[in-house]
Parts: sequence; structure tokens; C-alpha cells
Amino acid sequence: MHFFVKEGNSIVNGTKKVLFSATVYSHLAAFHKPFMKMLQEKGYEVHAAANPDHGRKEEIEEMGVVCWDIPFSRSPYHIDNFKAMSKLTHLFHNHYFDLIHVHTPVASFLVRYMAKKCKQGPVLYTAHGFHFYKGAPIQNWLIYYTAEKLARRWTDGLIVMNKEDYDNGKKLGFKEKESLFFTHGVGVSFDQYSVSTDSSGYVRQQLNIADNDIVITCIAELIERKNHIYLLRNWKNILNYSPNIHCLIVGTGRKEAELKKYVEQNQLKNIHFLGFRKDIPEILSQSDIVTLLSFHEGLPRCVMEAMVSGKPIVVTNIRGSRDLVKHGVNGFVVDLEDDQSLIESFVKLINDKKLREQMGQASLNEIQPYSLTNVLHEMQRIYSRFIRE
Repeated sequence: MHFFVKEGNSIVNGTKKVLFSATVYSHLAAFHKPFMKMLQEKGYEVHAAANPDHGRKEEIEEMGVVCWDIPFSRSPYHIDNFKAMSKLTHLFHNHYFDLIHVHTPVASFLVRYMAKKCKQGPVLYTAHGFHFYKGAPIQNWLIYYTAEKLARRWTDGLIVMNKEDYDNGKKLGFKEKESLFFTHGVGVSFDQYSVSTDSSGYVRQQLNIADNDIVITCIAELIERKNHIYLLRNWKNILNYSPNIHCLIVGTGRKEAELKKYVEQNQLKNIHFLGFRKDIPEILSQSDIVTLLSFHEGLPRCVMEAMVSGKPIVVTNIRGSRDLVKHGVNGFVVDLEDDQSLIESFVKLINDKKLREQMGQASLNEIQPYSLTNVLHEMQRIYSRFIRE
């Protein structure tokens, strides 16, 4: 697939190029490798632009993707973003991209602006959860909604993955099926999660959890937004209904020490901090219930993984989570701060194995459109609208 492109002030013969960009390479490595690979297999030369500070750049490079280190900062006020604009100017002066696909708010704003200024090809933006949402602080709306309203003129296509963001996309001026597109997230591999790779039950064995005990698992970064304290402050009341239950908290983050201190000070039993784990399919296979009680999400992948694993889910009534979990069907959706509803939801599932099995099967049914195979097809159709063959 060859064509003529501008490179600097010259015209050269080369392969069509696509650029993926996000604040950090770890975001691209976690969510977008399948889409990069898909475009490579179609003959495109794939590039990536991100900040290398959080690691995983080598995973992108190992794919044969050309990487450009750009010092993006998550903070819209950080001076590094001015340096990022300078590096983007240099990149766009020397390379023409037939398509640019951007992710994460600050990096996407800068790339979209510079791409249009430097007359690059079409630019797509995937919103993995707008920073403005129902219940968000007013400053989020002032900063991020205003920024997206401004960036609308530089954005050829907006891709969203939940209903609330879709509605906000229309408010921003995007047109359905012309410049506004819905996809079922970034996809989840059914092969990896739907069939347990574990036959030994080693997770329970390591933690001295009996086979008949109930395991509730929360897989999330240990940060304020994930709201672990909502479960912990109600844990004693849940235990009062059934003492043979355990909670697995999987993940790391800046709130780790604080959460562990809370557990110790309140003498909470059967709470297990597992830290960062690579054996998530095995952990899910040995769990009975999965929960995520965040203040806000885009479309939580950990919930999708739990659904593929055939588990009932308890989530908070927020964007993204309520797109995946139907109350009373494949789990329970509870309002933030509604302690009684949270307790009752867990107790119903703890005490009723048949209900757990029914809701687990419903999770498997509900998750089908979110398969990686289906999402790859969705993205292929979108890309084909903007890349001229």
C-alpha cells in the first residue's frame, strides 16, 4: 500500500501512516494493542506518541510500532504540555499521518489542535469517560466541557462507549453515525476469561479460604475514585449476616496504606489485599461475587472481565457501570452512599447460590456484544470511513 506524502518540504513515496496517541504508553499498551495490530495487518505503518514515564513503551515497540516520546502531562496546567506542543510540531512537520486516533483528555486536546494546525489527516478521539459527567464537580464542567467544545472543530470523529457520553457528544455538536460513534468499549477477550485456566484453586489455598466460603472480589486501583471505603465501612454489617465470607482487594495505588490502616483500626476480618496481580482470570474463577463501587467510570474493564467469567456484579449507579450491569438481572446497581441497599445486595447474593448462578449466566449473555472480536469489527468500520484506500 504505497502513496505520496509530504515529509518536511519534500514529497516521498511511502506507506500510509496511522498515529495513536495518549498521555502515557501504558494506556496504549493496556487497551489499544489489538487495534494497532489490526491496522498493521492491513498494511499501515503504525506510530505512537506518548509519555514514557509510566512504562510499557517496550510492549508497543515490540509490535513494530514507531514510538515518539512526547512529554504530555495529565494536568492541563503543567508546563510540560508546552514542550509537548513543540515536539508535536516537529513530528507533524516531518510526517504526514493519514489517520490520527487520540485518547486521554489532555494529550488528545493538544494532538487534535496541532494536527489540524499542521494539516494532518482525519483525527478520531475516543472518550474513555468524559471528565464531565452527571455529579461531577463544577470545575470539571468548566474546564473539560469547555475544552471539548473548543476541540470539536478539530475532531473528525468522536467515539464513546456509554450512553451518558453519547448524549453529551450530541450536545457538543457531533452528529450520530457521521461524526459520533458508539462502540462496546475496548473489547474483552473471551478466550482469556470465559474458561478457567485454573484447576487447583491455589488462590483460595494461599489465603486459607475454604471451598464453601463466599469470595467477593474488587479489582481496582487503590485510589479515591474507586471508593473502596464504601465496602469497607459496611463490611462488619455484611459479616453479621454471614461470617464465612472473604473480600479480595486486587490492585495498588496511593490509598493502599490508608485503606490497610482503616482495616486494622476497625478490626475488619477476612479482608485480603492482594496487590498487583497478573493472574486475574484465576482470581475471578475462584470468586463468587465481583464488585466495583466507583464514583465515576467510563466503561470499567474489570466489570466486563467479571461478566465474561460468569459472575454476578454489584456496582454503584454511575455512568459505565450501569451500562454493563442491569439491576436484578446480572447483578445489583446501588446508589452512592446507600449503605442499606449495598448490604442487602450482597446479602441476597451471599445467601442464594441459585441467584448467583442465574445472574452469572445473565452476565455471560449481556457481555456478548463487548467481545474483542466484535469491537475490532466496530472499529474497522469506523476507520474505513476516514482512511481513503
